[in-house]
Amino acid sequence: MKQFFSILVLFILVLSCKAQQEVATSSNTNSTNINTQPKLVVGIVVDQMRYDYLTRFYSKYGEGGFKRMINEGFNCKNNHFNYVPTKTGPGHASIFTGTTPKYHGIIGNDWYDKTLKKQVYCAEDNNYASVGTTSDAGQMSPSRMLSTTFGDENRLFTQMRGKTIGISIKDRGATLPAGHTANAAYWFDFENNGSGNWITSTFYMNDLPKWVKDFNSSDITESYFKVWNTLYDINTYTESGSDLNSFEEIFKGKETATFPYDLQSLKDKNDNFKIIAESAFGNDLTTDFVLAAIDGEQLGQDDFTDVLTISYSSPDKVGHIFGPNSKEVEDTYLRLDLELERLFKALDAKVGAGNYTVFLTADHAAPDALEYMKSVKIPSGFFDESKMQNELNDYLKTKYGITKGIVSRINNQLFFDYQLFEEKQLDLQAIKIELAKKLLNYDLIDKVYVTSAINQFENNSGVLETLLANGHNQKRSGDILFVFEPYVLKDTPWNRLGTDHGTAQNYDTHVPLLFFGKGIRKGETLQKTEITDIAPTISALLGISFPNGAIGQPLDFVLD
Repeated sequence: MKQFFSILVLFILVLSCKAQQEVATSSNTNSTNINTQPKLVVGIVVDQMRYDYLTRFYSKYGEGGFKRMINEGFNCKNNHFNYVPTKTGPGHASIFTGTTPKYHGIIGNDWYDKTLKKQVYCAEDNNYASVGTTSDAGQMSPSRMLSTTFGDENRLFTQMRGKTIGISIKDRGATLPAGHTANAAYWFDFENNGSGNWITSTFYMNDLPKWVKDFNSSDITESYFKVWNTLYDINTYTESGSDLNSFEEIFKGKETATFPYDLQSLKDKNDNFKIIAESAFGNDLTTDFVLAAIDGEQLGQDDFTDVLTISYSSPDKVGHIFGPNSKEVEDTYLRLDLELERLFKALDAKVGAGNYTVFLTADHAAPDALEYMKSVKIPSGFFDESKMQNELNDYLKTKYGITKGIVSRINNQLFFDYQLFEEKQLDLQAIKIELAKKLLNYDLIDKVYVTSAINQFENNSGVLETLLANGHNQKRSGDILFVFEPYVLKDTPWNRLGTDHGTAQNYDTHVPLLFFGKGIRKGETLQKTEITDIAPTISALLGISFPNGAIGQPLDFVLD
């Protein structure tokens, strides 16, 4: 009997030890999974990329760029912006904060500041000086953005040991994604006969690092003053319209908007370095600088996750000038595909395949050129906002004795001079409603809202109303908001050719969303995803706090 009990006790002890060992092993495994993050997260924004650029040009892409992301990663095919206006500043801010202009405050590229009583730019900040140029092109920061980015949260999580670097030809495409705590943001000084340097702001540093100075002193940038011709035989570009048409802008010094473009001979008449930014070569230059940054900043080389934000701005420049149906846009994307392949190969070599995570999306899409739409009998038109503002101001002067009561019109919003209405002791709310009714009588305007109504919208108010509410910031937005009919843009010389964007229509909101790399499943979905889901998804991957204003949800089906 004693022997039986001894054997029983021994058996129980063995089982107990084995169970504890399995629990410990399981615990260790779970702990490892929870705390295993990529060495580098790369967030890529392609400025003005429609979703159908993935599908239209798919057969001509190589295997190492867009197709690599699709075949090795996860493709969210029904990804949309969930607010208006669909502009560059709000787009970049929303992608990286996981929230909308309602909360992050970047309600446009520009807007009328009711306190300063002037128009302001989303990234401008005169509290800081330029670094790398003698012009004011570097007086920028993300200070007007009210929310944190996932890069900010990663910096806080790692006790500032994980780096964040933002890079874009556009200043707003570099500063806003990188966030408030970024180590650096760099952009290209190309406007107004700029220096052609990659520059920054004293918000980040007082002097450029050696690797940036070395890049600027090289001849890399100047090497792109060369002939831009189609990558392949132009006759094979059957996914776009004819090269010679009447829907596109023409570079100064050219007689037609047709290939080839000799940038060396055209640069003097087209703002010098600006013509590089407005060609497909702007993407090549961006990749060149990105690769220098990966080396110079030693990104992804330690145990703390780094964040690199890249915005390819030139597709937006090309799109505005030539329109989505142009040979120039097709060539830009075929060349961008090669730049993505070059970037991914460099990441494989420098960080290690399987050690980094990438997502790619866009800050907005765009409609086809409206003159082209007219030519194929799709209803479209141009609305004269300047004439409308003058007529409404004349009405206020005649009826109420107020001169220039509407002080600004921007982003389809009207801003009122409150002081004038107070001096006259007028009922401003009643006058807003009165003018809203007059606006609704204008051809090409579909809907009109006063801000008091927008403030009361609920999530079930309707698709358009939800997008308007998400884009409306109570302190910064205008007093009356008007919505155009589909395929209507404000009437400006630059909108008559090429394209613009900013609406709630699918042609502006539907953009790609691709994930691939460490922690990402292989697959695809037609389930609707929203631009504000990206930052929470990356935050969940990293196991860090969500950005403080995030309203999106982690896409759990994307994560492995």
